[in-house]
Amino acid sequence: MGTSVLSLRIDHDLLERLRHHAAKRGMSVQDYVIQTLVRDDFDERFQAAVEETEKFYGLT
Repeated sequence: MGTSVLSLRIDHDLLERLRHHAAKRGMSVQDYVIQTLVRDDFDERFQAAVEETEKFYGLT
């Protein structure tokens, strides 16, 4: 899997909050944002898998 560049514009206050959260974890802002996006994507895929399993077993 390759990588791509995503550029985005955010306001100063949000960037400062991201810097603060990243610093508490000893991370760069970029790594913090990527980790957050990956975690959110996993949560969505996991929830979809649970729902499909429940449909398969007739639990919903």
